[in-house]
Amino acid sequence: MTESTVWWLALGGAAIVLELLNGTFYLLMVATGLLVAALASYLGFGVPTQLVLAAIVSIASVFGWRHFGAKRSTLPARSNPDVNPDIGSSVFVEHWHDDGTATVRYRGASWKVAARAGASLVSGKHRIVEVVGSQLIVEKI
Repeated sequence: MTESTVWWLALGGAAIVLELLNGTFYLLMVATGLLVAALASYLGFGVPTQLVLAAIVSIASVFGWRHFGAKRSTLPARSNPDVNPDIGSSVFVEHWHDDGTATVRYRGASWKVAARAGASLVSGKHRIVEVVGSQLIVEKI
């Protein structure tokens, strides 16, 4: 087996398979470095150059992803639409109870809703802004 085949199959391929099993995405960045080393081997560079290129590209990819690529949300999970697809959906509140809650039909079930802090309790169409346990926090649209 040639050096480039070892880089491509044994190392790069193994990193990709481990990534698929693990799901962290960082092993894909390392696999990128290993594949660059395979390309360097194919072009005739020596083993030390291949190792240095693999290290540089892997480290640069990981730091680049951490700094530029990874989309980070500052929202807590209970109000983050990327975590909870119910955020942003609308419900119709017919009337509010004396305790500041209401019951609505949403996704085929009855849900307890509460108004966002400081919001007035008026009936009508509301948007879900948070999900706290099994209670929907809504605001008037």
